[in-house]
Amino acid sequence: MSTAQIEAPTLPATGFVRVKDVLKFIPVSRSGWFEGVKTGRYPKPVKLSERVTAWKAEDIHDLIRRLGEGEAA
Repeated sequence: MSTAQIEAPTLPATGFVRVKDVLKFIPVSRSGWFEGVKTGRYPKPVKLSERVTAWKAEDIHDLIRRLGEGEAA
């Protein structure tokens, strides 16, 4: 019987991340994430093209730091 290695997700230090990757680090539903973006709780996205929306990795790192410190997002 083999043991499978589970690879932990990593967030790049810079660049852009799509919502599916953001949700690996922020434990909310997809609809909850977009509601938080709409209300200003979470960072604003960047439109990379007509059909591609992403978030700056730096903004997600900052959000994770603030949430970890118990600050309101």
